[in-house]
Amino acid sequence: MTPHQRNTSPRAIELLAPARNADIAIEAIRHGADAVYIGAEFFGARSAAGNSIDDIARLVQYAHTFHARVFVTLNTILYDDELDRARTLVHRLYTIGVDALIIQDLSLLRLDLPPIELHASTQCNINSPARARFLQDLGMSRLILPRELTLDETRAIADAVDIELEAFVHGALCVSYSGDCQAGAALAGRSANRGCCPQICRHLYTLEDEQGHALMPPRHLLSLRDLNRSDLLAPMIEAGISSFKIEGRLKDVGYVKNIVAHYRRALDAIIDANPDRYRRASLGRVELNFTPDPSLSFNRGFTTYFSSARRPQSTRMASLLTPKWIGVKIGTVESSSGTRLTCRLTQPVNNGDGLAFFTPQSTLEGFNVNTGARPPKGVITTQRPLNIPAGTSIYRNFDKLTAERLQRDDTARRLIDINLTLRPTPFGIVLHAHTADASLSVSATAVTHIDKARTPQADVRRDLLSRTGGTNYNVASVTDHLADFDFVAKSVITALRRDLVAALNHAIAATHRYGYRRPESPDTEAPARLTYHDNVANHLARKLYTDHGAKEIQPAIELRDSVSEGTRIMTTRYCLRRELGACLRTPSATKLPPKLFIRSGPIRLALNFDCKNCEMHVIK
Repeated sequence: MTPHQRNTSPRAIELLAPARNADIAIEAIRHGADAVYIGAEFFGARSAAGNSIDDIARLVQYAHTFHARVFVTLNTILYDDELDRARTLVHRLYTIGVDALIIQDLSLLRLDLPPIELHASTQCNINSPARARFLQDLGMSRLILPRELTLDETRAIADAVDIELEAFVHGALCVSYSGDCQAGAALAGRSANRGCCPQICRHLYTLEDEQGHALMPPRHLLSLRDLNRSDLLAPMIEAGISSFKIEGRLKDVGYVKNIVAHYRRALDAIIDANPDRYRRASLGRVELNFTPDPSLSFNRGFTTYFSSARRPQSTRMASLLTPKWIGVKIGTVESSSGTRLTCRLTQPVNNGDGLAFFTPQSTLEGFNVNTGARPPKGVITTQRPLNIPAGTSIYRNFDKLTAERLQRDDTARRLIDINLTLRPTPFGIVLHAHTADASLSVSATAVTHIDKARTPQADVRRDLLSRTGGTNYNVASVTDHLADFDFVAKSVITALRRDLVAALNHAIAATHRYGYRRPESPDTEAPARLTYHDNVANHLARKLYTDHGAKEIQPAIELRDSVSEGTRIMTTRYCLRRELGACLRTPSATKLPPKLFIRSGPIRLALNFDCKNCEMHVIK
């Protein structure tokens, strides 16, 4: 039983969404996110997703109206000449009310920072209970676990710490252990740990033997499918996860709306079925005007990765044919002539859709639709002539109607349900409100005279009090203790309702709960020896580790002028031999030679297989 499960009060379950910019972050919250993570002007692990302080301040103001939280990614490794700029940035983020920082570089713990809450990025490679305890004792309030962990490994970490655990549930997968990929820096001079990943893993590779002979046609041998743990949310909660993270800070607003709404529904079902154990991490409920479906947003095919087992026997994890989005199969080609395709269809095809198919050489090609067709059989016209063999499967990877629907402003409303009670007082009337979850209550009063009316007034008052359109509130019920024929001027009722809404806004702002940096334990011990895999790139990170007992510290690979051959640049639980059905622990190992290499243009990399730890190493 995890420390979180031992707590007798309902545990907050958080849905955490990505945001390329403040507008997408606001949409994520409107569609159900309890928190968002976003990059600031610099030092985020997605250099193309930076945002100004003013934009983040605008986001914070909106998020806090629902008690949603804003986390800023400051999760690159830092060089010595960047430390002052990082310190200044953190102070500015703290001033505008950012709830927490997601960090990788531990030098930040040696800077003069405000007491802002700190989350250890997945790039801290939190792959064991010992590593988790070390980061907790340094003062982290949350650990973001690697995607590679099984549920049992997650549970072991949860049992070892007493702080929140966050885990990814959806989106792109890094083939290497998070934070331990030096491929970009070593091969292209662009470091993932510096926010400039060149996606070496998405390249097309030829598998070769020791002599350089090709063993199969070129494939995307290191390109993984996307994570989808929709069916594992309850087991993840049981294993100790409190925050469920969607990957995708470069994704567009339609993707974020669709995926956030999907997981909001799934988590709400679990929370609603277990109200004594779990609660939502922010205020409000979501009304959707569409049906979310992850298959309709960009993906490379789905996998649960290593969730169930360290050594899965049959799970396919890679997207070998393409790193692009294939889409949803919608039919097969019966004949092709110029710009006309006769197809057997399972779904309607609409004007403007984007379709794709694999050529006989297994290359993915796409085309746009001029005129669509309806099932079961129809003629599609295309924008360019095509020659597609009969029997070829056709996929839709751009659904024009879905894309247009998700771009609209009315895809969702987020509302805080309130219950109202109206009472007479010796000097007038008082209006009381409490939120549906009973977490907040306020009152507003009006000094007025109550007269007697000729006609019943209860319905009139109820109608006036329920007019909260344009606010974050929905009136779920009105209890009216005035007599049916008591008369209060409409202007008084309207003003009282407005005062109550203002009081609710003030109360929510005043009760937003901030976390703060936890104290650092001087007794926690660092490993005695750190290698370049630990990404120490400045003197303060070195000091942090030596303060806690480290004796030997190699500098980060980013500090080297060149990276020599024989250097391990990736470590991954994904095993190409297993993916190709030639695991060295099985009789089928002989399908491939013992020594394997992959080549992409001038790049040739060796693959080493650590069967004891069930890992693959990629060697320059």
